Amino acid sequence: MDKVILGKTGLEVNKNGFGALPIQRVSKKEAVYLLQKAFYNGINYFDTARAYSDSEEKMGAAFKYTRDMIIISTKSAAQTGEDMEKDLEESLRNLQTDYIDIYQFHNPAFCPRPGDGTGLYEAALRAKEAGKIRHIGITNHRIAVAKEAVETGLYETMQFPFSYLAAEQDVEIVEMCRRENMGFIAMKGLAGGLINDSACAYAYMNQPQFSHVAPIWGIQRESELDEFLSYQVCPPTLSGELQDKIEKDKKELTGDFCRGCGYCMPCPAGIEINNCARMSLMLRRAPSEAWLTEEWQAKMKKIEDCLHCGKCMNKCPYGLNTPDLLAKNYEDYKTFI
Repeated sequence: MDKVILGKTGLEVNKNGFGALPIQRVSKKEAVYLLQKAFYNGINYFDTARAYSDSEEKMGAAFKYTRDMIIISTKSAAQTGEDMEKDLEESLRNLQTDYIDIYQFHNPAFCPRPGDGTGLYEAALRAKEAGKIRHIGITNHRIAVAKEAVETGLYETMQFPFSYLAAEQDVEIVEMCRRENMGFIAMKGLAGGLINDSACAYAYMNQPQFSHVAPIWGIQRESELDEFLSYQVCPPTLSGELQDKIEKDKKELTGDFCRGCGYCMPCPAGIEINNCARMSLMLRRAPSEAWLTEEWQAKMKKIEDCLHCGKCMNKCPYGLNTPDLLAKNYEDYKTFI
């Protein structure tokens, strides 16, 4: 079973991390079952966030009696130190614990620093001194903010989107973390659902140059968990058929495409941008029937109501021309119905 040391934290985690965003979509009973099955099969790192509705609560129910045997990270998207402290207290209650292993600033538009006027970093330091958090981390989708966070030396972990569709500038963030002995946690290892072969994703992450990378896989179904557990027993290797699939995906998917992160939302016109702007790809990479229902036809038709206000473009961490992507995807979608 492959292990990863999260940089200067010294925390040793399984190469399979459990991303707990999706469990907010299943019942508490189902979520607890999945979390405990993962734990009893060797997964020891679980990542959640205050923003993931009841994900923390479900995790707390699953690990109330095994807390000291796992590593938990959660996040706060608070904009002030006072609000972050409130988030932390709520997370501790939900998780039924008195400490968080890694407490992360959740995709801030800037890099929190001491003295920046927000009080965020100071609040994190106070919580660390009080023993409520053990390590301070940050998550981001923005290259500039991620680079700054690494360069400051203020953070012990970086959580950043990373998969075999990553651009060179993304890979540079991974390498910067290795050089600075900063734990690197890879989110969106399946590129928001665009990568449909988990063996390819796992094999890519398991290459020697990424030995410091700790992927967290978003898991909602037992079948998904079983796939990743099977790779602990028989790790897929990056050769032959898997390499060919990766190269094919890179040709099809690299460039200006929507990753589905949702940071452009909400849309003033009510458009579900994070799905509508990548509909063409989803139609071709998953059974198309699910995307052609009357419900989805109505959602896609809302693209006609786009205000061209530019708000989505301003919030997109990848700098995409979102209205243009929406229009192109809508025209393509109409050829399917």
